[in-house]
Amino acid sequence: MAVNPIEMQKALGGVNYPASKKEIVDQASKHKAGQEVMKALDSLPDKEYDSPASVNKEVGKGD
Repeated sequence: MAVNPIEMQKALGGVNYPASKKEIVDQASKHKAGQEVMKALDSLPDKEYDSPASVNKEVGKGD
């Protein structure tokens, strides 16, 4: 799934890590993340993420 990394970082701004999938999705929603970003985050495995890089890495696996 091709997600703009800049959009992803904006969406993840303010997340306190480690964070659960729910916390990440909720924060992105508050930042009014675009449809592509929300779709990518919704498809993440339900686990704890320790950094924005770990979220991006997981999103990248969906390609």
